[in-house]
Amino acid sequence: MDIGSTIRTIRQRKKITIAKMSEGTGLSKGFISNMENNNTSPSISTLQTVANFLEIPLPYLLLEKNQRMNVVRKNERRVTTHNKDQLKVEHLTSKGGLKMKRVEIPPGSSTAEGHAHNGEEVHLVLSGKIYAQQGEDCYTLGEGDSFSWNASVPHFVKNIEDETAVVLIAQYTDTELEDML
Repeated sequence: MDIGSTIRTIRQRKKITIAKMSEGTGLSKGFISNMENNNTSPSISTLQTVANFLEIPLPYLLLEKNQRMNVVRKNERRVTTHNKDQLKVEHLTSKGGLKMKRVEIPPGSSTAEGHAHNGEEVHLVLSGKIYAQQGEDCYTLGEGDSFSWNASVPHFVKNIEDETAVVLIAQYTDTELEDML
């Protein structure tokens, strides 16, 4: 865990000197320097003092780098094409078991009927009109409508208009469960 460099980065971003931090926390300048260089392991109580002084939540200091905010720039998105109908899927972000996708469904095209997988999904129709079916439930949905389902039950979505439909999908999958399957 690299708590020290996180503290240093925040302190420097806020333009706080070690001397000012020492004064505000009651910690010695030498201790702060050793802490920032990961030469000492501060107690939770000391970390709470530092977090309070820096005006950040204590849990942020305990996050590993891969657990922090993840940014995917528009021009860096991974884009895939699915099915014979050429559904264009832009992978907006993925962090742990939570994924968000922007899916373009050409006129008359659909996801694979009977498709099922682990997880939960929430869909928001951004444009167009679609038909969504899961088991015996079926709905026609338009721009601004949303729906959710347990993705382990077979389901599909079809574009029922003459223009490309765009759907935003948030999908959660328990990654531990996925690893076991």
